Amino acid sequence: MARIDVNSPVPKYYQLKEILRDMIETKKLGAGQVIPPERELCERYGVSRMTARQAVIELVNEGLLYRVQGRGTFVAEAKLRQGTGRLTSFTQDMQERGMQVSSVVLGIEVEEAGPVVARMLRIDPGDRIIRVRRVRNADGKPMALETSHLLYEVAKGILEVDLSEHSLYEQLGRMGVRIASAEQSYEAVLVNDFESGHLGVPAGSPAMLIERITFDSEERPFEYVKSVYRADRYRITTRLES
Repeated sequence: MARIDVNSPVPKYYQLKEILRDMIETKKLGAGQVIPPERELCERYGVSRMTARQAVIELVNEGLLYRVQGRGTFVAEAKLRQGTGRLTSFTQDMQERGMQVSSVVLGIEVEEAGPVVARMLRIDPGDRIIRVRRVRNADGKPMALETSHLLYEVAKGILEVDLSEHSLYEQLGRMGVRIASAEQSYEAVLVNDFESGHLGVPAGSPAMLIERITFDSEERPFEYVKSVYRADRYRITTRLES
């Protein structure tokens, strides 16, 4: 059994956190399994209640653990890893992982572009766009809240499509749109009240905001999308070369 090194300059709470992390990553503590209560952690590793609590809180904040009031602290499901540098749709990404994809369409509206969307799509404020808002599910559980803003003249055909059953990018491809590239940014955020209700996590939970501008084969932007991903289910990875 791993032990706390009392002579180490590394804080005890951090040592305990790494012991618990290793148990999770090596599946000694499986997804959905309750971890030992603070009292037991104190006795097993010879630490104070405050030390045990801090280690657990940090793992909760990192999305490796989650708490259920009155029941205990549980191991979260392993996060899905999304690599950078490859352009895929949500549907394609999840299907390649062997997961069942579904969507709940919250709204598809024709509206006037505001200044931010207009700038992203290189159009004038007030020009018509289509806004599509969906909850994206993987294996029946909410993964992301996605809001797409699309050029009206490019995407108007999707107004007749049930996007709860079909991939947006597949439908655009059938309409002649050739998706070539995208610019994507990532930002750590906290879930607000609206997002909380659709993602199934408490308001204030950590999340990943992904913003994307998608270009066609002539390098014209046709989509600006903002997606809020649950941090307890999703992780971004990248490969660096020297």
